[in-house]
Amino acid sequence: MELLKHTFAFDSNSPLLFTQLYFWVFLFVVYLGYALVIGKRANQRLHLRNIYLMFVSWFFYYKTSGVFLAILATVTFTSFLTAYPITTAKKEGKKAESVFWLVVSILIDLGFLFYYKYAYFGVDVFNSLFGTHFSIVDTILLPVGISFYTFQVLSYTVDVYRGHVKPVHNFFDFGMYVSFFPQLVAGPIVRASEFMQQLYRPFHMTHRQMGLGVFWIMNGLAKKIILSDYIAVNLVDRVFDNPLLFSGFENMFAVFAYSLQVYADFSGYTDIAIGVALLMGFYLPKNFDSPYKSRNPQEFWRRWHQSLSRWLKSYVYIPLGGNRTIFGRKTNKLLAGNVNSFATMLIGGLWHGASWNFVIWGGLNGIGMIFAKCWHVLKEQIGVERFIQGNKHVRRIDDVICIALTFTFITFTRLFFRASSNLDPASANEVAWRTATQMMGQIFGAWNNSIIGPFLCEYHKVVILFVLGMIIHWLPAKFKQRYRLSFALLPWWLMALIVALIVLIIYQFVTADLQPFIYFQF
Repeated sequence: MELLKHTFAFDSNSPLLFTQLYFWVFLFVVYLGYALVIGKRANQRLHLRNIYLMFVSWFFYYKTSGVFLAILATVTFTSFLTAYPITTAKKEGKKAESVFWLVVSILIDLGFLFYYKYAYFGVDVFNSLFGTHFSIVDTILLPVGISFYTFQVLSYTVDVYRGHVKPVHNFFDFGMYVSFFPQLVAGPIVRASEFMQQLYRPFHMTHRQMGLGVFWIMNGLAKKIILSDYIAVNLVDRVFDNPLLFSGFENMFAVFAYSLQVYADFSGYTDIAIGVALLMGFYLPKNFDSPYKSRNPQEFWRRWHQSLSRWLKSYVYIPLGGNRTIFGRKTNKLLAGNVNSFATMLIGGLWHGASWNFVIWGGLNGIGMIFAKCWHVLKEQIGVERFIQGNKHVRRIDDVICIALTFTFITFTRLFFRASSNLDPASANEVAWRTATQMMGQIFGAWNNSIIGPFLCEYHKVVILFVLGMIIHWLPAKFKQRYRLSFALLPWWLMALIVALIVLIIYQFVTADLQPFIYFQF
């Protein structure tokens, strides 16, 4: 009875995580059922597979978020149902009716998101503006992954309205698209146009595909447990929890270490999601492309959280006017692009969390993008860019300087990002701002250089992991692709042996308390 309760009941203290043994037992059982489903006759196979995966995904989300499964089910139903009148009204030339159903769907989706994610922030802003003292009596818990699946259903509804995709005729197919469990709670954000066609494609698996799936899973687990969790527990969390207890150098190193931690954590989740999906015959879009190789903030956002960047471009930046208009009026392309990019980054910051620190973080990234664009235009006008591109050695030096400056800038903005993470929404603004200002005071205050030597000795394991992590990150893409494919083509027995060795190494870094993925809170 106790085993059944643990298996099927929701436990808020033990959510279903990729890093838990329970998840891999769950996945093994899912695969057994999956094998039975895809073994059916061809005319039954696809239909049963999608139904099976939808209910499996709903169970996965229930084990992660409990009763909040009702919100996922509601936005799935409403987005599915409103797609038909949107399309029908457009075909009949009833634009107002079509817009009405579009607005209904968007309001329902955003209504849940705004209440659960932004209620405290909204009340704080209202009280600040009008001098009131309203408060929210009941504690509002944030459903895991609500931002991700909300953006996913929003993209579907808007694309249906735009005529980019046709309404899905089968609810179970649509439900499987919205809730596919590998990417449900932390992305990548998958558009219907990228995924729906895969639901009607027969299952097919090659040795190479399976090998790549196993590689991505191992790669993601190594990133998460060896790099992200170890660095977080042994340095980053300590400094951010009590920045005044550490020197300026220690605070600065912790911020840089956090840049590696958050990348290893989020890209590690994505790697595992891509690997698990591959083993089921589905392809998820790439979400990271070595972002710390970027030469400027604009390039960084083309490489970091690519599915969100594409979403913001398609559904925020371009509707705002792109590089053509500001508030509907045509203007200089550079000016329009800068204004709309800045506005998009503010919205992107707010998407990450309901705190002024997240807004500041988004705004700083927007300013960085504007500066980089203007600097590039200036270099072109005075001929510096032509000189750099015409000299191979100068170009390499310029690349190194630009990459270093971009990484430093992105890392500095992360101070505000991390300070706002893992906080009670009711007190997030006050606590986050205090943490950020204290750390800035330590970093830009008087340094005690004598602490550097002892710090490097005491935290030598963290320092070594940080250096190795950055070296691996900066390896050439072709080299990474080569060893990835080499692993995928290995004989099964050798692949299994290597996997066992990797699991053994990863186990040595497992911390006492499993660390949830950072982006679960978004």
